[in-house]
Amino acid sequence: MTIEGSHRASDAGAPPEIPPRRSTTRDLERYARLFAQRTQVMKSSAMRDLMAVTERPEVISLAGGLPDTRTFDSTTFASVMAHIAEAECARALQYGPTEGHADVRKHIVAIMDEEGMRVEEDEVLVTTGGQQVIDLVCKTLIDPGDVIVAEAPTYPGAVPTFCSYQADVVQIELDDEGMRIDVLEQQLEILDAQGRAPKFIYTIPSFQNPGGVSMSLERRRRLVEIASERELLVLEDNPYGLLRFEGEPLPTLFSLDGGQFVIYLGTFSKILSPGVRLGWSVAPRPVSAKMNLGKQAVDLCSASLTQRFVNGYFETGEWRGYLDLLIGVYRRRRDVMFEALEEHFPDGATWTRPQGGLFVWATLPDYIDTTDLLARALRDNVAFVPGRAAYLDGRGGSSMRLNFSGVDEADIREGVRRIGEVVREQVELYSKLTEH
Repeated sequence: MTIEGSHRASDAGAPPEIPPRRSTTRDLERYARLFAQRTQVMKSSAMRDLMAVTERPEVISLAGGLPDTRTFDSTTFASVMAHIAEAECARALQYGPTEGHADVRKHIVAIMDEEGMRVEEDEVLVTTGGQQVIDLVCKTLIDPGDVIVAEAPTYPGAVPTFCSYQADVVQIELDDEGMRIDVLEQQLEILDAQGRAPKFIYTIPSFQNPGGVSMSLERRRRLVEIASERELLVLEDNPYGLLRFEGEPLPTLFSLDGGQFVIYLGTFSKILSPGVRLGWSVAPRPVSAKMNLGKQAVDLCSASLTQRFVNGYFETGEWRGYLDLLIGVYRRRRDVMFEALEEHFPDGATWTRPQGGLFVWATLPDYIDTTDLLARALRDNVAFVPGRAAYLDGRGGSSMRLNFSGVDEADIREGVRRIGEVVREQVELYSKLTEH
């Protein structure tokens, strides 16, 4: 039997035309009734929104939290991948255990030991990037309306996750010594009076994203004491701890706590490559077991191929030398950004002076809105993350996050110059308006 329409299409030598899909009001109505309630509070990530724009070659992006992957030796990459193809191909292409391959967890134990943390391999849960740890902690602990305490500003990538789980996020202001622990204690008392205990405190104590500041030793100790006294979990996000340019290393919250109430989040994104999409967590065992179940429901296991690559690379022993290289490159770029800010930003502007990490947090005069400023800056082919992306309550309107790791020194100078020109226009306009 011949299907006539199919026969004619074949004879014509061309597939049937498919009409283009267009969104209509009817489409929105058709699907809207199917959406889960949580979709009403979902937010897009500010960095993801900018990716399509900043991938254009003419745009200087000081927006993303991008390590410079051009620094990684391509011959090392080729050598490790060739070994995988020759000796481990079948294993690299196969499913793996949800908690991660044992040899990768062995290297994670060694990395954590560099910062004074002692853990066992079976305590480590390998994840698909550090972002998945934040999601799994929320999935494990948060019901709609539960309280999360976070810094103000906080990691812009955590904001959409907190919103997706319909958490009530209370933000505690930062200063040059990190989260204000005195304000945290006051807020915890207020929550106690309301009968609302936080499920966890989220903090990036070392070279905070986006603030660039580090929590002082005194505050770290007090935060760990508070967690113990209240039996309150703390999620310590530590992507940048090994990227210290100057100053004395500070103990992690996990090392001070001993793993009782601190959930530790680590990642290979900043010390190796974000493209491998591997992170990890170490949590109290009952919490980690629930997170493992949550991960099984999402991706079964993190990619075996990139786990084999990470294992092969760390077996070469080159990672400490590569880390030293990154520290030297990023230190120079940070200093160039300081110089450019001094030259091009107006009187009244301030910025943090991080001793490591990837970011500077700059604050302009309060009559300048950096969300509007970004739209103008993009016309001059330069990008940054506006400050409001790091808050959940509308604050941060005059601030911006600037990344110094992802572009070279010349682009840092030119990018800051372009932003400075746009800021200068705003300052002049304001001056003219206020004269009248």
